Amino acid sequence: MGQMLIRRLDDAVLDALKARAKANNRSTEAEARTILSQVLSPPPPPRRNLSDFIGIAPTERTMEDIVRDVRALRDEWPD
Repeated sequence: MGQMLIRRLDDAVLDALKARAKANNRSTEAEARTILSQVLSPPPPPRRNLSDFIGIAPTERTMEDIVRDVRALRDEWPD
Protein backbone atom coordinates (compact mmCIF):
# COMPACT_ATOMS: atom_id res chain seq x y z
CA MET A 1 0.00 0.00 0.00
CA GLY A 2 1.20 3.47 -0.78
CA GLN A 3 1.67 6.40 1.50
CA MET A 4 1.52 10.12 0.97
CA LEU A 5 2.26 13.32 2.82
CA ILE A 6 0.16 16.41 2.14
CA ARG A 7 2.03 19.64 2.68
CA ARG A 8 0.61 23.16 3.04
CA LEU A 9 -2.86 21.94 3.97
CA ASP A 10 -5.03 24.84 5.09
CA ASP A 11 -5.62 24.81 8.86
CA ALA A 12 -9.39 25.14 8.38
CA VAL A 13 -9.42 22.08 6.13
CA LEU A 14 -7.42 20.07 8.66
CA ASP A 15 -9.72 21.19 11.49
CA ALA A 16 -12.77 20.19 9.46
CA LEU A 17 -11.20 16.80 8.69
CA LYS A 18 -10.45 16.22 12.37
CA ALA A 19 -14.02 17.19 13.35
CA ARG A 20 -15.48 14.89 10.71
CA ALA A 21 -13.22 12.04 11.85
CA LYS A 22 -14.29 12.52 15.44
CA ALA A 23 -17.97 12.55 14.46
CA ASN A 24 -17.45 9.26 12.59
CA ASN A 25 -15.36 7.69 15.37
CA ARG A 26 -12.33 7.38 13.10
CA SER A 27 -8.79 8.64 13.18
CA THR A 28 -7.98 11.63 11.01
CA GLU A 29 -5.96 9.39 8.73
CA ALA A 30 -8.79 6.86 8.39
CA GLU A 31 -11.25 9.65 7.63
CA ALA A 32 -8.99 11.07 4.91
CA ARG A 33 -8.61 7.56 3.45
CA THR A 34 -12.40 7.09 3.47
CA ILE A 35 -13.02 10.43 1.77
CA LEU A 36 -10.45 9.74 -0.94
CA SER A 37 -11.84 6.25 -1.54
CA GLN A 38 -15.41 7.54 -1.84
CA VAL A 39 -14.50 10.37 -4.17
CA LEU A 40 -12.17 8.39 -6.42
CA SER A 41 -14.02 5.06 -6.66
CA PRO A 42 -15.91 4.44 -9.89
CA PRO A 43 -19.62 5.14 -9.61
CA PRO A 44 -21.90 2.14 -9.12
CA PRO A 45 -23.89 0.97 -12.13
CA PRO A 46 -27.27 2.67 -12.50
CA ARG A 47 -30.10 1.02 -10.61
CA ARG A 48 -32.64 -0.77 -12.70
CA ASN A 49 -36.33 -1.04 -11.95
CA LEU A 50 -38.47 -4.13 -12.09
CA SER A 51 -40.33 -2.52 -14.99
CA ASP A 52 -37.12 -2.90 -16.99
CA PHE A 53 -37.86 -6.61 -17.04
CA ILE A 54 -41.60 -7.15 -16.77
CA GLY A 55 -44.77 -5.40 -17.83
CA ILE A 56 -43.13 -4.10 -20.98
CA ALA A 57 -41.51 -7.39 -21.92
CA PRO A 58 -41.58 -8.21 -25.62
CA THR A 59 -43.64 -11.24 -26.53
CA GLU A 60 -40.65 -13.29 -27.67
CA ARG A 61 -39.37 -13.56 -24.09
CA THR A 62 -40.16 -16.80 -22.32
CA MET A 63 -41.22 -17.11 -18.71
CA GLU A 64 -37.77 -18.55 -17.98
CA ASP A 65 -36.14 -15.42 -19.46
CA ILE A 66 -38.27 -13.15 -17.29
CA VAL A 67 -37.63 -15.21 -14.13
CA ARG A 68 -33.88 -15.17 -14.82
CA ASP A 69 -33.91 -11.40 -15.33
CA VAL A 70 -35.97 -10.76 -12.20
CA ARG A 71 -33.59 -12.92 -10.16
CA ALA A 72 -30.60 -10.99 -11.57
CA LEU A 73 -32.27 -7.71 -10.64
CA ARG A 74 -33.07 -9.02 -7.16
CA ASP A 75 -29.39 -9.83 -6.65
CA GLU A 76 -28.53 -6.17 -7.40
CA TRP A 77 -30.89 -4.78 -4.74
CA PRO A 78 -29.21 -3.66 -1.51
CA ASP A 79 -29.88 -5.74 1.57
